[in-house]
Amino acid sequence: MSKEGELVNLSATRAAPSDDGKDVFTDTSSSEDEGEDLQQLYRQVLRDRSASEQDLFIEELVYTKEEEGKVIRKLDTRLFTAVLLSTFVLNIDRTNISNAISAGLPQDLGFTINTVNTAKRVKTFRQELHVADTFHSQVYAVIFTIATLFGAVVGKFVGPHRYIPLAMFSWGIVTLAHAAITNEAGYFLVRSFIALTEGGVIPATLVYLGTFYKSDELVTRLSWFWGIQAVASAVSGIMASGLLRLHGVRGLYGWKWLFLVDGALTLTVAVWLWFYLPGSVATTAGGLRTISRTEGWFDERQQSIAVTRTIRDDPNKLKYLTTRVTLYDIKDALTDRHVWAHLILTMIGLTPGAPLGTYLPTVIKSFKYSVFAANALTAPVYILQCISMVLMGWHSDKTKERGLHGLFGATWFLVGFVILRVLPEDAPRGAKYAGALIAGSWPQTHSLNIGWMTENTAGVAKRTVASGAIIGAANIYAVWASQIYRADDSPQYKRGNDINIAFCGAAIILWILIKLDYKRTNRKRVQRWQSLPPMEKQEVAQRAELEGSRSLLFKFVH
Repeated sequence: MSKEGELVNLSATRAAPSDDGKDVFTDTSSSEDEGEDLQQLYRQVLRDRSASEQDLFIEELVYTKEEEGKVIRKLDTRLFTAVLLSTFVLNIDRTNISNAISAGLPQDLGFTINTVNTAKRVKTFRQELHVADTFHSQVYAVIFTIATLFGAVVGKFVGPHRYIPLAMFSWGIVTLAHAAITNEAGYFLVRSFIALTEGGVIPATLVYLGTFYKSDELVTRLSWFWGIQAVASAVSGIMASGLLRLHGVRGLYGWKWLFLVDGALTLTVAVWLWFYLPGSVATTAGGLRTISRTEGWFDERQQSIAVTRTIRDDPNKLKYLTTRVTLYDIKDALTDRHVWAHLILTMIGLTPGAPLGTYLPTVIKSFKYSVFAANALTAPVYILQCISMVLMGWHSDKTKERGLHGLFGATWFLVGFVILRVLPEDAPRGAKYAGALIAGSWPQTHSLNIGWMTENTAGVAKRTVASGAIIGAANIYAVWASQIYRADDSPQYKRGNDINIAFCGAAIILWILIKLDYKRTNRKRVQRWQSLPPMEKQEVAQRAELEGSRSLLFKFVH
């Protein structure tokens, strides 16, 4: 049985489907020459590397599930944990701004107008805080989105294992620079450089993971990838509740101490990753990866298993290093309605999370908690979100189902905002916090959506364009999302939560429609294939690789 989301005819040398009644999606017979072609292509791609590394791919290699399981466990414990650490640090440095805002960063930098009237001062502070952070969110989103595209290109050029620590070191320096901010201009300058240096890391990391894991293993790991970001937000809140108490020490605001500690942590991890992340399964010896400079994580057979299994899963991965993105590929990706469906789902489905994530400490503080307690109380929200994301991603991979899992996540989100909306202003603060806990701990569907789009987009160049586009879509939505929670709507944000409910409802509809559309397309392709005469079937098979996921021979995951 061929897997959904995979071309049956991956190259022109693969035999065309026969006319003996075999189904187009289940006939995986191929010529014996295909293995030789793949091996030759593999050696060509790695022609500048050692002969031993060129021989790692063995088409006829036979191995047991137990042997493959050992390889996967080593990848998870030695490689993936390092990747999780990098995204953990990334999100601490992305979310510490919300902790700093709750501690009065805008006011300390002169974003407010001093007045003796306490009520007016509070109102003015809220308005100016919103204006400042709205502008910051919009500028950050635009620059971050642009950086995702350039970062992906640079990451491909220097190698993800080099680009990730380099980018991390850069934004670590910028994080430290927050301690030197004295005015509004400096604030926006530093935040712009944060967006510029952080933007390309995620697409580079996705490419990096794709070279080590099979497509049906990625959703679970991407769930961990985004789930650990939720844990980072939790840890950031706990750290902030302590570091903000250093206010006044050595004449520094508490939020400046927050950035100094976060920046120092980032630089330390960046230097470690430079000497730890391997370029491939064949380069795991030496550095900080092992004590021995000759023995790596895998023996020779395990290296062959690690390489062979990923190429068998998707032979197009061989072409990543040699394939250039052309204008045709860009046009192909940006005119594909399926790609656009996932981009729109990203922008709509993630929108409600932006205002809640940015203002969560401030929202909790409005429930009459202290600034220190409010930051600490964000931790359970993010820890529960990590758990829910990982469990949903794991179950989605196990069942090979995407649409209904996304529907579940979007419905969870909707319920949380409905609770926040219907609670009266005089409701107990525990009830209000419970509503925020439910809304904030939803199993974020972004990793599921990315994995779904990736496995349904064939052609390495087209997939590269689509991956960059969806990461961009996952940031550009902040331009309008930052307008949802406004000062004149605080602290209940009734109007804002009405808008969030509408976005959640739209996301629910989209998850259903996309799943139904994929099922309908699969059914129509089977019917179309069965109606073709033998000669046209041969022509379709020969065009399969060029047409990618537009081919009749491509079956969508749903």
